[in-house]
Amino acid sequence: MINKLRNLGPGIIVAAAFIGPGTVTTSTIAGANFGYTLLWALVLATAATMVLQEMSARLGTVAQQGLGEALAKEFQSSPFKWPMFVLVGIAIFVGNAAYEGGNLTGAALGAQAIFDSSDGSFKGIVLGLAITSIIILTIGNYKQIEKVLIALVCLMGIAFIVTFFVVQPALLSVFSGMFVPHMPKGSLLTIMALIGTTVVPYNLFLHASAAKQKYKGEAQLKAARIDTMLSISLGGLVAIFIVSTAAASMFAAGLKVNNATDMAIQLEPLFGEYSQWLIGFGLLAAGLSSAITAPLATGFAISGLLQLAPEKKQMIAKYTSLLVAVVGTLIAVIGIKPITVILLAQFANGLLLPIIAGFLLYVMNKKAVLGRYTNTIVSNVMGFAVMLFTAVLGARLIGLSVGVF
Repeated sequence: MINKLRNLGPGIIVAAAFIGPGTVTTSTIAGANFGYTLLWALVLATAATMVLQEMSARLGTVAQQGLGEALAKEFQSSPFKWPMFVLVGIAIFVGNAAYEGGNLTGAALGAQAIFDSSDGSFKGIVLGLAITSIIILTIGNYKQIEKVLIALVCLMGIAFIVTFFVVQPALLSVFSGMFVPHMPKGSLLTIMALIGTTVVPYNLFLHASAAKQKYKGEAQLKAARIDTMLSISLGGLVAIFIVSTAAASMFAAGLKVNNATDMAIQLEPLFGEYSQWLIGFGLLAAGLSSAITAPLATGFAISGLLQLAPEKKQMIAKYTSLLVAVVGTLIAVIGIKPITVILLAQFANGLLLPIIAGFLLYVMNKKAVLGRYTNTIVSNVMGFAVMLFTAVLGARLIGLSVGVF
């Protein structure tokens, strides 16, 4: 058992990455605004995450390649090489810059809750957190800090799990919401955000690179798969508990979510006056941790695509990650309501997911890369279904926003 636990790693990192401020905020909004009716979207998103992240882990473990590296090699002699580079590069940069804005916003909301500060201090807190993350990215010594932050995120996750049993949500409604799809009026943006905050495109790049470092070859593929399935299922379960606790404690009372103090209401049955501190420290840790990993993943993805010499690759990765942090900071301070920034960041991820998933499916069907470990028919059907579903939802939401349908 101890040896099996030692093999856990990349999946835990991915789960911690998607249980960030975006997940806490979006899941709370879903429960507060729509009760249990959108739980099916989280079940679907968690299943989709398992499918896509297993592919990513398999690529890193068996082929010993990151997704960016694999794409670069496959398109090396193709006339579509540069169009592909531009499309993937823009998608991952824009998506992660938006995500970075949401991370910093969530962390700032957490800091406000801890210190009980006013809205007037929000931009100053964002800038302080942005400078902190940029310093850590520049120095590069972030591993020990990240472990502490992930521990705090895990503490918040455990708090939601325990609170779920304390508030005793209506179990029939929970199961109905999980397995009977329903789209109440005005819920489409929230559905896309729930999917975007769970199936995070940059995690597909991050997971392959992390699996490449952790596991060496097909002999360790089983361990990589156990790590992926266990970690992602636990992450999805935490998100389901957050929606359920918000539905039980906020939906019936007609309470809305405008800040971290509102989010803390769902933890009050268990933690009372300390709920605001718990949600504050959790959001701060989740936001700051993701504010470090999102720019790093962008840097690794784009430098991998360009196939440069090692020293140039490190330089491009570093400057790309810093640019993502700067753009994300600008997004966080432009004056949009903090909760809206977080929600739109997850929505942007949902829109970009079909593009990244399509390229992942392409690589996973190349025998020259994976040999006998290419996708099965079942894997391709499930992967294509995820890509098609998110593309249709995104197209519908865009159509509604411009008045087409």
